[in-house]
Amino acid sequence: MQNWIFKTVDGIAIHVREVGEGRPVILLHGYFSEAETNWIKYGHAALLAEAGFRVIMPDLRAHGLSDKPHDPAHYPKDILADDQLALIDHLGLSDFDLGGYSLGGRTVARMLAKGCRPRRVVISGMGLEGLADTGKRAGHFRHVLENLGKHERGSPAFMAEAFLKTTGGDPVALLRILDTFVDTPVDLLARFDLPIGVVCGEDDNDNGSATALARTLPQGRLISVPGNHMSAVIKPELGEVIRDYLLEAL
Repeated sequence: MQNWIFKTVDGIAIHVREVGEGRPVILLHGYFSEAETNWIKYGHAALLAEAGFRVIMPDLRAHGLSDKPHDPAHYPKDILADDQLALIDHLGLSDFDLGGYSLGGRTVARMLAKGCRPRRVVISGMGLEGLADTGKRAGHFRHVLENLGKHERGSPAFMAEAFLKTTGGDPVALLRILDTFVDTPVDLLARFDLPIGVVCGEDDNDNGSATALARTLPQGRLISVPGNHMSAVIKPELGEVIRDYLLEAL
């Protein structure tokens, strides 16, 4: 496993993990999470590396080992997508695959909206509403972060806070991330004419309908895996279906 730092245009240090050799695939993690939890801990990155991929996994700004500034100036609209587009330029990649889970999937959609053209794409843990109407999900997490320690045990907000504690997230920086969200309208999604695997847990409706998202995308394909939004990440099927989808076109 290689670890290195990429500096963004506004001086933010983005921590990047990399494993394997071969075809590049960039994988983006979810909100409150980081590369270690989403892609490494449960073996997904190793599975892809064994299949011949160079797996590149940045910690998004305000997450993991990357910088977590509190100044709102470091959180303009679409900054997560802009960071990853700059990373691709830094690496000199022109032929690569791209995937993301939850917030990572939303970031992938924004990268496509800005003209990014991977060979194949995986958007996972995401439904149509989570891309086209980001306000609802942002509102949920704003409620979580602004009321830490007050959530009813067992509620979705309580579970989100519990996950935040396991990853050691910075609540102030993570609140700023919510200000960066940009909707990707349905008519724009319907113009994303490249192969996109919509990978989602069978019991995951946190970001709306994955089925509706797959139907909206011209070359979308719904790929179901066991679990809900939280549990799908820990199951081997997530890495297996991403690997198999990306290998199809090789």
